[in-house]
Amino acid sequence: MRLNEEEQMILAGKSGPVPQQALKHQMLVGDFFGAEDFVAVTQAHIMADTESLGEAGVGWLEGLAATAEGQRRVRIPTITDPRGTDFSKAEFLGQTAAMIDLERRAIAAFVKLGVVMTDTCINYQTIQAPTRNEHVAFGDTGVVIYSNSVCGARSNFEGGPSALAAGLTGRTPRYGFHLPEQRRATLRLRVDFTPRSLNEWGALGGVIGRIAGNYWAVPVIEGIEAPPGSDQFKHFGAAMASFGSIALFHLVGHTPEAGKLTNVAPAGLISRRIARADIDALQQSYRKDDRVDVVVFSAPQLSLFELRELAGLCAGRRFAVPLLAVTSPQVKPDCDRMGYTASIEDAGGTVLSGMCFYQSYAREIAEAKGWKRLATNSAKLVNILGGYGYQPMLASMEGCVDAAVSGRLA
Repeated sequence: MRLNEEEQMILAGKSGPVPQQALKHQMLVGDFFGAEDFVAVTQAHIMADTESLGEAGVGWLEGLAATAEGQRRVRIPTITDPRGTDFSKAEFLGQTAAMIDLERRAIAAFVKLGVVMTDTCINYQTIQAPTRNEHVAFGDTGVVIYSNSVCGARSNFEGGPSALAAGLTGRTPRYGFHLPEQRRATLRLRVDFTPRSLNEWGALGGVIGRIAGNYWAVPVIEGIEAPPGSDQFKHFGAAMASFGSIALFHLVGHTPEAGKLTNVAPAGLISRRIARADIDALQQSYRKDDRVDVVVFSAPQLSLFELRELAGLCAGRRFAVPLLAVTSPQVKPDCDRMGYTASIEDAGGTVLSGMCFYQSYAREIAEAKGWKRLATNSAKLVNILGGYGYQPMLASMEGCVDAAVSGRLA
């Protein structure tokens, strides 16, 4: 890879051993993907859950933090994805002291490196949304697809060490979705209806993800009549990334690079149609039972307006099974202040902050709590949780709240 003068100085250790180590890592990544040089990035977002890090990962972070003592820390705003717990609710979730200790150690190491512990996967709704053509180094798949597609920013899926390296060096290898040619559509899809509920948006994203099927695929979608809102885009993109590893989509007339089809699509792309029946079939594939042990709203974390809607549905109800609503540390205080938390918890629900359910030792929680049959309105979550021993079911927010009351999904 070609290095400019500043990068040569980092590689020579002039900025300290930790940025030097970070740049060496990035050069290996760049060589693997055929990057010719680096591109400056303005923000980084790190996947930071300790279930993924494990003892070895946390020990590595602590070693970096110790080496960086007194040296230059991250040089651009660098934030974190959800943690593995809400400390105030860890006992309720059945999480062990060892899990909590690992969380605290990871947080301490990140803080020493100058990382801001935002603990959110909806930073584009709460912290600082990236702008069109802004090069960033983001980790969470839902964050990347939203930032690329809805904001028009430029990022690849950055693994945890690579995102941290970007924060330490202020750059990332120039390959993939940092390149204009990689952002052109590779398949064309037409839908014959516009989803209304969040679970329908997620199901449509899941269908498209399955069709596209690989990281380098870029779907361009036609037929959506009304512009989606931020929460609709959030569930749509998060599910597409989960089902198909997609990092970028274009919605003709609604996303910034796709004012017209010809802006993003080469001539000759064959159009494939997606019908309402395809969406219904995906949702029905997750309805093998009607009994419910727990209801979870998570993945992505809920916005303030999702929580407002949920609070309205909970008013005057009493739950027969646990209901969990997971949001960010930025949204939770407003949720408290506006009475939404009280409405949800008066019905028997629990509002959690700073975590994400599937990154929080979900298998161990299921074993500790006896939860197996889980209802949610998140298509991303149902796609993931089968691998954790759950029998997930996809339904609307209203259907999920009704199930929390009755213990059955209608």
